Amino acid sequence: MQKLVFRTINDNDIPLLSSWLNQDYVKQWYEDPDSWLEEIRERFGNFAWIHHYIVMADTAPVGFCQYYDCYDARALEDWYEVDTRGHTFSIDYFIGDKDYLNKGYGKAIVAQLIELIMTKEKGSRIIVQPEDDNLSSRGVLTANGFIFDENNNYFFKILQ
Repeated sequence: MQKLVFRTINDNDIPLLSSWLNQDYVKQWYEDPDSWLEEIRERFGNFAWIHHYIVMADTAPVGFCQYYDCYDARALEDWYEVDTRGHTFSIDYFIGDKDYLNKGYGKAIVAQLIELIMTKEKGSRIIVQPEDDNLSSRGVLTANGFIFDENNNYFFKILQ
């Protein structure tokens, strides 16, 4: 597997993101591509608290990922409760280039996001709520040590 690098998104990435978000294998989980693209366009405004990246495998863009402090997103999300900034984070990720599907890149992206949140943010916990039938994402989370919390209906990982 090629080494992955997270590159901060720029405006030139929007057409690529649009093409990825409109692929059936992505769109089934990211149902409204326009809202995701609007979030990217507003990354210096209303969504400045989200850290957006293009995932590069060597020089090839292969996917997208982001992370955010759940405290900053609490007005937009109803699947969790947090009352402290800098403690609980969440992540989103997908492989956009179909040639990189089912080759371990999703697992590697999540591992790298975990490391980034631990080192840069000093976060204590990551929570993620993939769709029930998104078995691929659920498997990637489990492979990275996340545990499913049946009471809250999300995966979590305690960071140390």
